[in-house]
Amino acid sequence: MKLKLVLVVFAFFTTYFVSGQETTAPKFGKGLFNLVGKDSTWTMKIGARMQILAISNWENGAPNESNFSIRRSRLKFDGFAFTPKLKYKLELGLSNRDISGASEFTGNAPRYILDAVMKWNFSGNFVLWFGQTKLPGNRERVISSANMQMVDRSLLNSRFNIDRDIGVQLKHHFNLSEKFILRETISISQGEGRNVTTGNIGGHQYTARIEALPFGKFLGKGDYSGSDLKREKTPKLAIGATYDFNNNAVKTRSNMGSYMRTDTGFYETNITTFFLDAMFKYKGFSFMGEYANRNAKDALAKNEDGSLTGDIVQVGNGLNLQAGFLTKKDWEISGRFTSIELNKTITGKNKENQYTLGVSKYIVGHSLKVQSDISYLAIIGGNNELMYRLQFDIHF
Repeated sequence: MKLKLVLVVFAFFTTYFVSGQETTAPKFGKGLFNLVGKDSTWTMKIGARMQILAISNWENGAPNESNFSIRRSRLKFDGFAFTPKLKYKLELGLSNRDISGASEFTGNAPRYILDAVMKWNFSGNFVLWFGQTKLPGNRERVISSANMQMVDRSLLNSRFNIDRDIGVQLKHHFNLSEKFILRETISISQGEGRNVTTGNIGGHQYTARIEALPFGKFLGKGDYSGSDLKREKTPKLAIGATYDFNNNAVKTRSNMGSYMRTDTGFYETNITTFFLDAMFKYKGFSFMGEYANRNAKDALAKNEDGSLTGDIVQVGNGLNLQAGFLTKKDWEISGRFTSIELNKTITGKNKENQYTLGVSKYIVGHSLKVQSDISYLAIIGGNNELMYRLQFDIHF
């Protein structure tokens, strides 16, 4: 019922405004249509996308598992209000995986809202973001799921990313030379992830990120897009580092994972996460590398009497290396190596190494593409797994 209401409101909203405003039909992949106020004091670009995924898994000693799913299905609205210096973005998720995670802390409501953020360029190169959006964490997470080089993000991202949260971010950039660019971001957020509406159980989350682009800007913001679809004519490099501190965190993966409950309420501990990443592109070749580390003041959740609850902060390290080459006919061969090593003494988890080989066909860049990959997961002392995925992606 709630999903139907969202769609009805969307249909009414777009019909009403299209009838009363100037509209343009952009190129494929650049939005369904653009709205411009008659006095040009506001704009809105409306887009939609979906990913249809087929996946098959084989695990030692277990029968094959396979399924089809709508991996992502989303609506996106962005533009400016009153002045081009005040921009906004609203993104809604409609697939089961997009809206999952309802709890008493989200009002037991589906989590439709992905992004709801304002971006105010109040002075020079300073931009203030406020609302719910992605934190300035690891590069792979900040890259849109519409612009990935492979079917989905790596195990490093699934284990360590800090995802979205509600708060404020201050962004700035400046040039050290004609080409050398530095970017800085600081963020203060609630610390419990997206769509949490019933207060802040622990402390707040503080994030700082710095990036260096020694050879200048990438074409088409390619430092945050998988594959070298723009075929950079000169080498381009971006290096970034993020430090995140979640004060009195109550979840097993900082602002992600499950809540750590005790016999008297919630277990709180300080959690720090560090990311180091890089992106390189040149003439169809691309490389991305990431390192992640998570630590906690006390990773073992305890009751009031000191007994263990069974909840554990997932502390440890991750490494992800991936590269690809795009042919003249827009086929790409890519490879990825991911290693996850959680602290076994604390978490009881064995080391995991995953090897992935991908093949993609870009029909209209990232806006219309078919991607497939096969992954071998080697779990030290455990059952190894083989996974094949095929995905169709369309982005209006």
